[in-house]
Amino acid sequence: MSSRPKQLGIIVAAVGLVGVGGWLAGSQMQSPADAAAAHRPPKAGPVTVAVERRSLTASVVAQGSVEFASPQSLALAGPVGSPDSGSGGSGAGDAVVQRVTKAPAAGSEVKEGDVLMQVSGRPVLVLRGSVPMYRTLGPGASGDDVKQLEKALTRLGFNPGGATGTYGQSDAAAVSRWYKSKGFHAEEPSFADRQQLGTLEAAVTTAQQALLQAQDQGSGSEGSGDGTGAGGEAGKLQLKAAQQQLDAANAALSAFQAGYGTKIPAGEVVFLPDLPARLDKVSVKIGDTPSGPVGTVTSSQVVVQAVVPGNDAKLLHKGMTAQVETPDGKKVEGELVALGDDVPKSDPGDGENPAGTSGGGSGDASAPVPVQISVPSGELTKNANGSAKVTIKVGSSHGEVLTVPIAALHTSADGPAKVQVRRGSTVVDVSVKAGLSAEGQVEVTPSGDALKAGDQVVIGQ
Repeated sequence: MSSRPKQLGIIVAAVGLVGVGGWLAGSQMQSPADAAAAHRPPKAGPVTVAVERRSLTASVVAQGSVEFASPQSLALAGPVGSPDSGSGGSGAGDAVVQRVTKAPAAGSEVKEGDVLMQVSGRPVLVLRGSVPMYRTLGPGASGDDVKQLEKALTRLGFNPGGATGTYGQSDAAAVSRWYKSKGFHAEEPSFADRQQLGTLEAAVTTAQQALLQAQDQGSGSEGSGDGTGAGGEAGKLQLKAAQQQLDAANAALSAFQAGYGTKIPAGEVVFLPDLPARLDKVSVKIGDTPSGPVGTVTSSQVVVQAVVPGNDAKLLHKGMTAQVETPDGKKVEGELVALGDDVPKSDPGDGENPAGTSGGGSGDASAPVPVQISVPSGELTKNANGSAKVTIKVGSSHGEVLTVPIAALHTSADGPAKVQVRRGSTVVDVSVKAGLSAEGQVEVTPSGDALKAGDQVVIGQ
């Protein structure tokens, strides 16, 4: 009998455990709606940042390259020397093939009066001048190029007697002295010139003989007493024709002699606007035929070439200060000296502006625009052909001002700019006047005390 109460207790305990388990299970179970609600993200609120009081400096920043300034392509304007000057051929109509016998040296400095290179043993010399060489300069030539030559000879110490603009015998003598100082002979009359001179002189002699003969015949006719006859008239006509022939021969000889003498062949001088210059690239080597460009010269001055977006270019103008920083940490203060189409081409003859930009002339306001920065002489010479960061300051705030992120500013065509400010659980609009923007921040000026540092402005939801 004692086992029955014990069994009853076990049953009661089991029932209790089942009830407790059921209660626990029931408390943990959720309906699908309750489960979805439990996993739903909390209601989003506005994203805010604090209003700051700080100084703003607006800058245009660009990556550029350090280059030597004023690149200019070099090409010879014509042949060097003449067929019988020792530069090739025999002077008897041989085809002349000119060859480079001494090539220019890349990286060297070229001064006024220097020998740039040699072609078939003849020199190619460098002078300062803005008028390019385009013809042979010799006796009888006149013009701005002759005056330019005369001024250069005077600077070099070979005074031709003034800058008259007309090449005379004094110019020829000065040219001869200049060439001799360089170890060369100036270009004397060619074989063909000497032949032509002899032909013209012979023509004058023949005409003189014909005139004397006509005069003698005229005298004989008069002595015969038939001065009024047919023979007399014929004699007069013959005498007149002989005189005209002599006059024409003398005129031809005088015209030729006016241009006869020491000359500078078109290919023997290169005029450059600025000297000394740096020979940046060389396009020919010994043995080449010097057709086309023979090299590129630049100024010894270094500049920084860069491009900026068109919208940023609108903020720039010549004379602005620019900070240039090279990869090695060197910082130099420069000046914006050219913008857009005023920037010289970086590679003369290629038809493109620096970095392949449109030069600001495409009509696209956002198109990249080239800029050029000058730097103090010698500052970045060692950094030539390297890169540099350019920072151009375009404006700054007057001391510390209230600033908000640009994303917080809302503008409309029919109303003032506004920012939304969170005050407790509400968001209110505050009218502001926008000012300078830089580094993602914009200066704002509220009406009265409607906005102050530390206020939370909405930048998103």
